[in-house]
Amino acid sequence: MARTAPHAHPLAEGTTEERPLYWRIATELLGELRDGTIPPGERLPGERQLAAHFGVSRETVRQALEVLRRDGLVSTDRRGSHATLPGLPVEAPSSLTFPVGARTADPGAFDRATVTWETPPPEHAEALGLAPHRPTLVHRYRSAAADGTGLRTAVTSFSAVALSEVEELARYRDRADGAGAAQLRRAYDWMRRAGLTLHHRDSITRLADGPSMRVTRRVHDQYARPLEFTDLVVDARQSALVYEFTLPAAV
Repeated sequence: MARTAPHAHPLAEGTTEERPLYWRIATELLGELRDGTIPPGERLPGERQLAAHFGVSRETVRQALEVLRRDGLVSTDRRGSHATLPGLPVEAPSSLTFPVGARTADPGAFDRATVTWETPPPEHAEALGLAPHRPTLVHRYRSAAADGTGLRTAVTSFSAVALSEVEELARYRDRADGAGAAQLRRAYDWMRRAGLTLHHRDSITRLADGPSMRVTRRVHDQYARPLEFTDLVVDARQSALVYEFTLPAAV
């Protein structure tokens, strides 16, 4: 994960060894903002969580945030501090949105995504090999057109393996309050960068009470360890089908 800001930015002046600790923490936090670990507009973790994450005092974190505020990289209001960097472009045309199939082409659609730390649905827990009542990171997605049509909903639960091996996902635990927006659109890129090969298997069936389709997605790595389980419901008018594909680990 890149931790170095572009040379044109004030934080890049001089070597990190020549800078005080709070400046080095500001540089590391800037790296997380730039690589999309903390997406634009999302609330940053509180000072206590950041202090624990970087292994420094809250005063050091407070000074680091002030450096970023002065440069317009974060803003603070009554809800806390927020990232203000512009969004990053998709890394490659083959990159997949998260969850796959959830994103709609309708520019007027209303999208909402949140994360919580909770006990997942029983079917998810069984597929992920989680003990009963063991909490994990759960992502919820909802999208609909302005008139309420084209509704898409998705619930995704992540395994203990995904959270232990994918640093960017693990960081969401301290922010998984179900309130702030969650942008995990690069989750598959994060997994691949962690050296995981992603094997997707989607089972698609028509729901009996209308034109909607249910997509049940299972993702495992090259060692057959479960990473993710998703229930996605979309409006569709097609026969049931099952398809599989593999994304190799990033080199």
